[in-house]
Amino acid sequence: MNNLVLLSTAYLAPIQYYSKFLLYDEIYIEVHENYPKQTYRNRCKIYGANGELSLSIPVKKLDIKVKTKDILIDYDTNWRKLHWKSIESAYRSSPFFEYYQDDFMPFYEKKYKYLIDLNTDLQLMILEHLDYDVKINKTEAYKTDHEIGVDDFRNKIHPKLNINDDQFKIKSYTQVFKQKLGFVPNLSIIDLLFNEGPNTLETLKSFNSEVIS
Repeated sequence: MNNLVLLSTAYLAPIQYYSKFLLYDEIYIEVHENYPKQTYRNRCKIYGANGELSLSIPVKKLDIKVKTKDILIDYDTNWRKLHWKSIESAYRSSPFFEYYQDDFMPFYEKKYKYLIDLNTDLQLMILEHLDYDVKINKTEAYKTDHEIGVDDFRNKIHPKLNINDDQFKIKSYTQVFKQKLGFVPNLSIIDLLFNEGPNTLETLKSFNSEVIS
């Protein structure tokens, strides 16, 4: 396995995505790609009362190719209120929602201009709650698909793809609606955080089949 991993930016990224932070010495976030639609870059999946629920951040209409670092958030609809209400409804009865909610709420009150900035700030806050420190870099130019020494997961972790990842083996954990609807794997990291709390990092480690030092 290489020491570097290449990831896309992601909005409240899935558990599989965060598992990569534990396996590599350095993380590179791709910001110079032409922005692709319908990915985790601007959406996440949570567990609502009726099952899996997708939340998507609207972005400004793309008539031409735009780099991910330049993608603007669209505020024509009140998506921030919708997202927060959906998260609150899904997780208010989870064991640790009240413990973390005051740290998440400001992200749904502040008006970020760029998607990359919102995603980055959320990611840093989540890693702080995991009490995990890792070196994260943004790419300075577009990385080709086969750069030597880099494991590329930019398009392998995708909402429309099944998990095909020998490094990652998710197991069942506590979920609010699991008894009613069953276990739903690889949701947003907040599903794990709100349900497992301070034990999130150890649970996340258990999903990696690689040896972690």
